Amino acid sequence: MITTKQRAQLRGLGNALEPVMQIGKEGLSENSYEAIESLLEARELIKIKVLKNCDMRAREVCEEIANKINADIVQVIGANFIIYRKSNKKGVKHIELLM
Repeated sequence: MITTKQRAQLRGLGNALEPVMQIGKEGLSENSYEAIESLLEARELIKIKVLKNCDMRAREVCEEIANKINADIVQVIGANFIIYRKSNKKGVKHIELLM
């Protein structure tokens, strides 16, 4: 669980990010979850875009992903959302969170 200060720090870092994945009309599948977990292990902080043809809203998609893969929701704005999870992978540049 991240604090409000940490969330603000991550929001600042996330603003410069481009979406690395899109969720479309097929919604979330096991492949989607695996791809998101791989991205989080490599980057720790990712932005995802929910396309207009998706049946679910961005908030719903974000909450479902966060619950399933144990990630923290940083921000949801419009069709985009940012999620964070600390990587266990060695050699990854970790984000130093404020205390």
